[in-house]
Amino acid sequence: MLSPVLQIPGIPGGPEVLLLLLLVVLLFGANKIPKLARSSGQAIGEFQKGREQVEQELEEMKDGETKDSEEDEETEFGTESQVEPETESSFDSDTRE
Repeated sequence: MLSPVLQIPGIPGGPEVLLLLLLVVLLFGANKIPKLARSSGQAIGEFQKGREQVEQELEEMKDGETKDSEEDEETEFGTESQVEPETESSFDSDTRE
């Protein structure tokens, strides 16, 4: 018995792919197809580089946030916050008026 071939609707099969290739050759010409393939490959490479840079920046931002939050917790619980002398005097003058 032959096993049935998995066919997914919407994906072009053999004759459709041949027709698409023929249309591409007619539209662009046989000489321009290698140039078109090369430029599309370069575009994909640039896209991947840009995506990797964005991912690195996001990782750096995440690492920076976790380090900042750890430092904030240490300073928050490590020492009591002190009020500056200028602030204390301004509170005193506001309450007297």
